[in-house]
Amino acid sequence: MRMKLLNPSLFFFFMFFPCSRSCNSNDKTTLLKIKKSLNNPQILNSWDAKTDCCTNWTGVVCTHRRITGLTIAAGDVVGQIAEEIGDLTDLVILDWSSLSRLRGTIPRSITKLKNLVYLRFRITELSGPVPEYISELRNVTFLNLSFNRFNGSIPGSISQMQRLETIQLSHNKLTGSIPESFGSFVGKIPKLYLGNNHLSGEIPKSLSKTNFNTVILSGNNFSGNASMFFGHNKTTVTLDLSRNNFHFDLSKVKLAKSLVSLDISHNRVFGELPLELTNLRLDHFNISFNSLCGSIPQGGLIQNFEVYEFSNNLCVCGAPLKRC
Repeated sequence: MRMKLLNPSLFFFFMFFPCSRSCNSNDKTTLLKIKKSLNNPQILNSWDAKTDCCTNWTGVVCTHRRITGLTIAAGDVVGQIAEEIGDLTDLVILDWSSLSRLRGTIPRSITKLKNLVYLRFRITELSGPVPEYISELRNVTFLNLSFNRFNGSIPGSISQMQRLETIQLSHNKLTGSIPESFGSFVGKIPKLYLGNNHLSGEIPKSLSKTNFNTVILSGNNFSGNASMFFGHNKTTVTLDLSRNNFHFDLSKVKLAKSLVSLDISHNRVFGELPLELTNLRLDHFNISFNSLCGSIPQGGLIQNFEVYEFSNNLCVCGAPLKRC
């Protein structure tokens, strides 16, 4: 049988315009270096130099032949984040989580990822300070470095990340207080998750005019006045100040009508419960282990909460507790 020759025009098309699904050769080389730096884990067995990295490589997403997403989760990874990570310059999503033997720090080369929008290193053994240069990732909207071993202070430069919508730094070993600059974010005001660290000191007064949607400060050593997180003009939905050493008069605060979750338990908050509590549609509420006194306002959803969520105060009374 006579074999048909490839049409010359098609020959040149495939020579100069390779299949759109095949990955960029430089990106492929970079991924193989990253695999080696992670001790060639089984979870990345599909990263085979003989195959196309945009087709069946675990955790790899491509757009127009360039790698735009890299997800590695719950695998037998051993090693550090390779400097070569910065060579994947088209990355939009970088998501590594549940890697209990991923150690070291975040390399400076990560600042080359100018297209990055989603950055998550979660549940790893990464340590050292959260690097100041993380703020050079100006397009990141979601920053999650939770459940690691980061220490030192929170970089104030994070407030310069103009597209940031979420800061998740909880469950680390961070020290110091909240940066003064968090009272003046250059872009929209992000959701703030700083719980379960070793943070301390008073909340900067600069935060009093900042209208956070979500503030989680639980499980730290903060002290002083936290009433600046309250206010009629705020649109806060979730406020968790629990397990600190805050000391302020709850009867003098004005509650945002938007509040859905409020937890001030295990502090030194005093005064009476505001009548405004009856106007809120709360699905979580805990004021236990404080120095509060007086009757619980009747009406709304307050009486739906459990006794323990009001317990261990000076003299709080009324349903769902005993009569006053």
